[in-house]
Amino acid sequence: MYLDSAKKKEIFEKHGKSNTDTGSPESQIALFSYRISHLTEHLKVNRKDYSTERSLKMLVGKRRRMLDYLASKDIERYRAIIKELGIRR
Repeated sequence: MYLDSAKKKEIFEKHGKSNTDTGSPESQIALFSYRISHLTEHLKVNRKDYSTERSLKMLVGKRRRMLDYLASKDIERYRAIIKELGIRR
């Protein structure tokens, strides 16, 4: 499986406050970004997989809403996570 518990802990440890910090916006955005990159690679091979395309669009929207929330609460944390993950606005 592409996303096991060890990989999640690694993402949360790198982008969150600790490896059990699953609720902070930074850790959730990092997890969404990892899933988005995986689904994007899947869709490059399987162009007609429309259910995956829909779930990718929903995931991108969820990440966008989380980024908007973070930008409204703390612009410095927003800029840091954008730079760290290489997300373009």
